[in-house]
Amino acid sequence: MNVIGKVTVLPRLPEAIVRLEELAYNMYWSWTPRAQELYSILDEGVWNRFQHNPVRTMLEVSAERLTQVASDPAYLAQYAAVMADFDAYMGKKDTWASQHAAELGQGGNGVAYFSMEYAYHECLPIYSGGLGVLAGDHCKSASDLGLPFTAVGMLFHQGYFTQLFNKDGWQQESYDQLDLTTLPIRLARTPAGDEARVSVRISGREIVLRVWTLQVGRIRVLLLDSNVPENSEDDRKLTARLYGGNQELRIQQYLLLGVGGVRALRVMNVQASVYHMNEGHAAFMVLERIREEVARGQDFRTATEAVAAATLFTTHTPVPAGNDAYPYDLTDKYLGEWPAQLATSRDELYELARQEQYWDNHWVPSFSMSVFALRMSRAANGVSELHGEVSRGLWNFLYQGAEPEEVPIGHVTNGAHNLTFLAQEYRDLFAGVLPSDWTERLEDRGMWEAVRDIPDASLAGTKRRMKVQMIDFVRSSVTRQLERNGASAAEIAATESLLDPDALTIGFARRFATYKRATLLFRDKARLAKIVNDPQRPVQFVFAGKAHPADNPGKAFIQEIYRTAQEPEFRGKIVILENYDMNVARHLVQGVDVWMNNPRRPLEASGTSGMKASFNGAPNFSVLDGWWREGYDGKNGWPIGDEREYADLNLQDDADSFSLYRTLEDDIVPLYYGLDAEGQSHGWLDSVRQAIITVNPEFSMQRQVIDYTQKYYLTLNTRSHAVQANGDALARDIGGWKSWIRQQWPHTSLQASAQLPASVQPGERVSISAQVNPAGINESDLRVEAVLKRGEHIIRVPLESKGQGRYETSIPLDESGLYSIGVRMMPEHEKLSSEFELGLLKWA
Repeated sequence: MNVIGKVTVLPRLPEAIVRLEELAYNMYWSWTPRAQELYSILDEGVWNRFQHNPVRTMLEVSAERLTQVASDPAYLAQYAAVMADFDAYMGKKDTWASQHAAELGQGGNGVAYFSMEYAYHECLPIYSGGLGVLAGDHCKSASDLGLPFTAVGMLFHQGYFTQLFNKDGWQQESYDQLDLTTLPIRLARTPAGDEARVSVRISGREIVLRVWTLQVGRIRVLLLDSNVPENSEDDRKLTARLYGGNQELRIQQYLLLGVGGVRALRVMNVQASVYHMNEGHAAFMVLERIREEVARGQDFRTATEAVAAATLFTTHTPVPAGNDAYPYDLTDKYLGEWPAQLATSRDELYELARQEQYWDNHWVPSFSMSVFALRMSRAANGVSELHGEVSRGLWNFLYQGAEPEEVPIGHVTNGAHNLTFLAQEYRDLFAGVLPSDWTERLEDRGMWEAVRDIPDASLAGTKRRMKVQMIDFVRSSVTRQLERNGASAAEIAATESLLDPDALTIGFARRFATYKRATLLFRDKARLAKIVNDPQRPVQFVFAGKAHPADNPGKAFIQEIYRTAQEPEFRGKIVILENYDMNVARHLVQGVDVWMNNPRRPLEASGTSGMKASFNGAPNFSVLDGWWREGYDGKNGWPIGDEREYADLNLQDDADSFSLYRTLEDDIVPLYYGLDAEGQSHGWLDSVRQAIITVNPEFSMQRQVIDYTQKYYLTLNTRSHAVQANGDALARDIGGWKSWIRQQWPHTSLQASAQLPASVQPGERVSISAQVNPAGINESDLRVEAVLKRGEHIIRVPLESKGQGRYETSIPLDESGLYSIGVRMMPEHEKLSSEFELGLLKWA
């Protein structure tokens, strides 16, 4: 058949259940198990076959079946209850945002959030892993809190990839074309009712983007799609796959996301006061926003200040190799037309993103997306306390002369959307002891203490039921895999005894990047074999995870685990599941006893899978990196290794694997199997409760979004309004001032001297003086200061101007210790977002 088009006709629902369609097109159902049951009841086989997609399920179910459930009193009662909860949620006026209206202030137009990937549910596979789950959860909690918030992303019509294992355990990738009309998305319509389309000019050609909308509770997501007839075949493929192709494809995708995303906001009449870049992929959003300012008559420097004042950048990548950078010849190909549109020069634009990179055996300048994002935002953050520290060190070179701890990058520790990952069984259990409005107060630490009132038997019974459900899921998944690969009847029958519901079960699931060390557990197989095969206290492990299609070392890790699981001493005790997605993740985090994570510290920016496991009562067993460094309290799980880094990676792996085995043998296994006379493991259940009580509030996505709002969104909203007030007067002032400072800075000089005896008594003073050649810069625009370091402690003391470029101060040394003393100067302007904003410092 020569197909010229497709159309989806939704069923005519019986009046009694007519709102199933409305609910299906709002991702509210994705974190509401009772709502999902309304569709699975229609036909569980269809529901499972089509990745739990309510729209597709309604399409596949017969009219007779719909009529049947529409006359079923039990179904109608559940339908009525779900729709009542849905209406209450959507119509709620007394949200967190409304309760904090005075604090949030007036005049804001909300947040525009840009991310390359989003994970809302497995039926919409436009995500690869943790970054996407984080972005999707951020949107869900923005809805829960009632924030004015619009997200922008890409609609990849082949998604990421489906992961399949062949007979040898080697990962193979399958890409399936998504039928967009059967997904819970709709074509966007402008306020005038027209189909929303925008275009982006790339390398001399116009690329048309169709805009789709996804409703996530109370907030809206705009998704961009280049697969339209107006585009060439190659351009239609620009939104085919997430993270596919080469550098040229990636830079074009980033232009579509950034430039096309801003234009989509405009055509949909969405205004924003704050623009949030979730990773550097979205950094080109500032190009379009500067172009808009220039088109309104502003000069480039004023426009840059106005745009940056409203921009936040969240970095997730703790290693240089994870940050996209392009050689200038490639950048010219795709950004060549932009300097003219921005009324600036190529050099001035590229300088905002310049980073020296080692290519072809020599150092050359490159256009770094992360550097551009940092330069073009007035607030930046890492995603855990340690990651903020690592990021300040990683980007210290942009602020030469500043100490790493002074680099203006903060942190907001990641969270996860509790209700997306919390099993209904646990919700019901918690509802018996928590307040009636507990789902709206997830970040309330004190509230969760009531979990201690749950009886041991109830908690243990819930945990066992969830483990049994998970094991059933694992067995059916492995069975399907074996059948596809032509396994024997005996091999398939053996899956019926795969994993033991009474054995301690440990889960490990994440992206299989090599630094996450998925195979660390197998460093000493003989010792591991004794642990898993202990006749009285057995231990079993469930693994899952995808490697990037181009990451052969990551694929080799998967294959090693697969092959190890086939060895006689590990068969049935170690399992690795294929096609890790949100569905697999939910089953694992809801069913395992312990969640294990062993990245090579400090390379785990945050990690969130362990949070979701603890929401469901699984203590963590993890390296003290990312979120667990903050979450571990000595009672809610166990550490792997020490809180340190190693120069020798092999030594680090040895030390961490030794710690892993010893902690399993000496602490976790005895605690899990330690029963009292009543057959209950009170000590184990205490650790389960502690995990629930400490992790649910502190690492809830609601806490994270509240942190972003209070630390960054409000601050940037205030700054943006101040900078753009009176026709961008302050933006113009700052832009001109920076230009003058940068021009004169190379001609300034600083000399200093200090009267420093070899030793002094506490309380004695030392005198420091400096001579400055300001090269025409006003004295009021310079800060000259002494910097004293004692260990990790820094003391900054300004020097007082005595005229003629001379500065002096006298500093008391109150505490004993060895001091290092230096003198530096930097430009100073009271309206900068950070005193290090220019990245200009000069030491004597």
